[in-house]
Amino acid sequence: MKFKSSITLVLTLLVFFSCARNPFTGQSTLAIVPNSQLFPTAFAQYNQFLNENKVITGTKEAEMITRVGQRIAVAAERWLNAHGNQGYLNDYKWEYNLVKDETINAWCMPGGKIVFYTGILPVAQNEAAVAAIMGHEVAHALANHGQQRMSAGMLQQVAAVGMNVALKDDKNLALYNQAFGIGSQVGVMLPFSRGHETEADKIGLILTAVAGYNPRRSC
Repeated sequence: MKFKSSITLVLTLLVFFSCARNPFTGQSTLAIVPNSQLFPTAFAQYNQFLNENKVITGTKEAEMITRVGQRIAVAAERWLNAHGNQGYLNDYKWEYNLVKDETINAWCMPGGKIVFYTGILPVAQNEAAVAAIMGHEVAHALANHGQQRMSAGMLQQVAAVGMNVALKDDKNLALYNQAFGIGSQVGVMLPFSRGHETEADKIGLILTAVAGYNPRRSC
């Protein structure tokens, strides 16, 4: 019991001393992994991804992705500055790339590294729709959703390791690991992801409008 109490205390202290603030909601968020460590890793992974995939340059579509991305980034800075968050984007290194891939997807890594797949362009159909998608993906980065997911994953691993050490009986240990895996995913990680998507939708629409696009034209 003493060991379990120690694990609980460690987890509590990690959460208490590892918080950031979401500038869009004002709420505290989990930030065990600081951006000073997260961003350089994300930038390196982004460069590796670009080296391993075909980046489209010099086309109207590629130029549109860059243009829209720049407008969304300016909109984000305007909104943040207007709400007392000057300097929030100092460590962000914006980059926008169109990658040849039929997957219907786009993403933004922590720190502002953005990829649009060519497969999503027929779905978007117009620049306003691209802006709405861009706003949504950028919102994930601005709200530090990647940082929160990584931090939550670390807590999940610490809890799992702690209970594996605490439980001595092999039968109980196996049952615990199975229950923990299912419970933590369904009860914590998956709702966490759905909450991020909803938040990114709201923030993304704000950024799209501030950037001068009509969100209704994206429908």
